[in-house]
Amino acid sequence: MSEVDTSTLSPQELATAASDAMWQRDHAAQALGMERLSVTPGQATLRMAVRPDMVNGHHICHGGMIFALADTAFAYSCNSYNLNTVASACHIDFLSPAREGDVLEAVAVERSAAGRTGVYDVTVSVVGGKTVALFRGKSYRIKGEVTTSFATPD
Repeated sequence: MSEVDTSTLSPQELATAASDAMWQRDHAAQALGMERLSVTPGQATLRMAVRPDMVNGHHICHGGMIFALADTAFAYSCNSYNLNTVASACHIDFLSPAREGDVLEAVAVERSAAGRTGVYDVTVSVVGGKTVALFRGKSYRIKGEVTTSFATPD
C-alpha cells in the first residue's frame, strides 16, 4: 500500500476519496441499510429500503427515517470537495407516504456554495415512482478535511 496526496486528485477522484472515507465512519447510514449510488462534486445519490422496523404506528415509513436518508445524501454532497462540512439548518416537506418494502432514493444537488456556506436541495422518491419529500439543507464548512490522504494498492 502507498499513500496518495489528495492535492493531486481530480475533482471526481477527490469526491470519491472523501465519500469512501466518510462511509467507513458512517455507522448510522450503514445501520439503516443505506447504499451510495453516486457521489460527484456537489451531488450525491443514496438509496434505502423501507424495512418493517422503519414504519410507524400508521404503518407508513417514519418521517425520521426519510429525513435521515435526505440528510445523509446532503452530507455526502456537501463534503464531496473534501472540506469538513456540517449542517447549519435543514427543512423537510413530506409530500406523500412511503411504505414498507418501498425503496427510497435521495438525490442531493448543490444550489449554491460561497465561502463557508452552501445550500443543497434533496429530492426523496420511491424508486420508479412518486416524490416522498423535498429537503433543503444549509451547510457550513469547518476546519479540516474529510481525508488528507488515502492508501492505494501498490
